[in-house]
Amino acid sequence: MRPHLAIAALALLAATPAAFAQSTAPADLPAVGETKIETETFSKTVPSANRFEIESSKLAEQKNVAADVKDFASLMVKDHTKASEDFKAALEQSQTTASVTPSGPALLPKDQAMLDQLKTLDGDEFQAKYIILQTEVHKQALALFSTYARSGEDPALKEFAKKTLPTLRMHEERIKDLVAAHS
Repeated sequence: MRPHLAIAALALLAATPAAFAQSTAPADLPAVGETKIETETFSKTVPSANRFEIESSKLAEQKNVAADVKDFASLMVKDHTKASEDFKAALEQSQTTASVTPSGPALLPKDQAMLDQLKTLDGDEFQAKYIILQTEVHKQALALFSTYARSGEDPALKEFAKKTLPTLRMHEERIKDLVAAHS
């Protein structure tokens, strides 16, 4: 009986770091190292992420920020509006039962929190936070899209992810230029 207790205790201890590691990432965000992302997760994350990009970038266009940051924000509004339209078209051809309302999805809590944070800032503070958030969300988007493009279950959404990746990579390069120019 005692050896079984020792084995059970060891198993619990071995699993503890993994449990803590999982709890540090928000539940609505795929981990960067995941090898597979469920279609439902992809279908819920993409519309919210696009909407965050559009809303935060519209804010940047209205705020007192550098010209290159405004130019980047305009590009984000244009590209992520197109990505939203492309996603809806892919969703219509997909096999998933996920639905996106015509008025757009509500933002996921993490995206809403980031947007709320930006709304309270202006000038240099806004610009610095906007660049930081753009860096983070594009890193996450690249992980999400590349993983789904590689291992996604739904052919239409997988194709959408593949087609969107080059634009996201270009955004990441532009963000690196902003970081270099404003650090």
